[in-house]
Amino acid sequence: MLAVLSDRTYRHLYLAQVVALLGTGLATMALGLMAYDLAGDRAAMVLGTVFTIKMVTYVCIAPIAGAYAERLPRRALLVTLDLVRAAVALALPFVTEVWQIYILIFFLQSASAAFTPTFQATIPDVLPDEARYTRALSLSRLAYDLENIISPALAAVLLTVMSYNTLFLGTAIGFAASALLVVTVVLPDPKATNPRGVYDRTTRGLRIYLATPRLRGLLGLNLAVSSAGAMVLVNSVVLVRGQLGLDNTALAWSMFAFGAGSMIAALVLPRVLDRFPDRPVMLTGAWLMVLALFGIAAGIIGFGLSWPLLLAIWLVIGLGNSAVLTPSGRLLSRSAHPEDRPAVFAAQFALSHACWLLTYPLAGWLMTAFGTVPALLVLGVLAAFGIVAALQFWPTAAPDNLIHRHPDLPPDHPHLRRYGTENHQHDVHIDDFHRQWPES
Repeated sequence: MLAVLSDRTYRHLYLAQVVALLGTGLATMALGLMAYDLAGDRAAMVLGTVFTIKMVTYVCIAPIAGAYAERLPRRALLVTLDLVRAAVALALPFVTEVWQIYILIFFLQSASAAFTPTFQATIPDVLPDEARYTRALSLSRLAYDLENIISPALAAVLLTVMSYNTLFLGTAIGFAASALLVVTVVLPDPKATNPRGVYDRTTRGLRIYLATPRLRGLLGLNLAVSSAGAMVLVNSVVLVRGQLGLDNTALAWSMFAFGAGSMIAALVLPRVLDRFPDRPVMLTGAWLMVLALFGIAAGIIGFGLSWPLLLAIWLVIGLGNSAVLTPSGRLLSRSAHPEDRPAVFAAQFALSHACWLLTYPLAGWLMTAFGTVPALLVLGVLAAFGIVAALQFWPTAAPDNLIHRHPDLPPDHPHLRRYGTENHQHDVHIDDFHRQWPES
């Protein structure tokens, strides 16, 4: 897997991702402490609002950013967005009112909503070989999982010798280092083939996404991931501290079990995906999460909640989570022309976070209003619904290479001259010639 780092451009981009993630992790820890200082017992409400702003920003800003990413030099765009994020991080220590946090977080997450899908869409252009790209996706998944482990530990060490406000300086350094690494490489800049209006550019990624069967299936799997993931991320503290009566160390190990499952899957997936198609691997991962939610609910009903049971289930959910998310980049890059990839990655970014925007509050409300078992069952049913939708939208026999016709095009059209005027066959992408997925 590490052989892919021999590519200098990808190596610099990967290191940029790692240092930016570490900086983001430090900011998350510092924001929690700042919220408590400014709001006291209302800190949870402040943080809830911060996360809501984050999700709404991702859903609304990403498609707009994706619309313009194809027209701007990628390296300049990524460096500028990193510097914007660094500037916001440097401003956070000077906050004195809660509303100031909200404004700064809006700008920070707006920059992230533009940066992340543009960055993700760049990698398949840097690594066009699918086997190498698959290993890059696994490394990226590992980076996210390691950030969840390393950032809290690093923050804990730093907080013994400095105030939490200084952690924001670490965040700014992470974003600045990311910008420096990006500026040292040359990135490909795909050009749009035709000039397009603002509406067309803004909605193009969503239209391609929702018209492509495998991507509609991916949306259903995103719902399964967010349903199981929300149970872990929102309710772990209640289960570990409240119901089991354990300390913060046990909570950290519980979250580690989830991350460890994801890391194990990320390490194994490149070889698995060399042998099996994406669809069965991703569906297996999704069903693992559903079975885990129902399994722990049955265990609680039969034997009561125990920490070993929780650790085991969280590990399984982590495995399923990574099995769905890691191959998703392959689906996205395979489903669009290079010039449309930024818009399609932005659509995935927005739609997947829309799922989280639904399941985050739902998980908290179900746990508070009805208890653990009902929350597990409802979220399990919602995840299963996402899988059923994926099976419906993304059938097993859904070839990319379709025999189809274009009765609306004149016989001398360049597309027909290339592939033939009668029934012709080629890999289909939603574009100006294929506005709907053709029937075979």
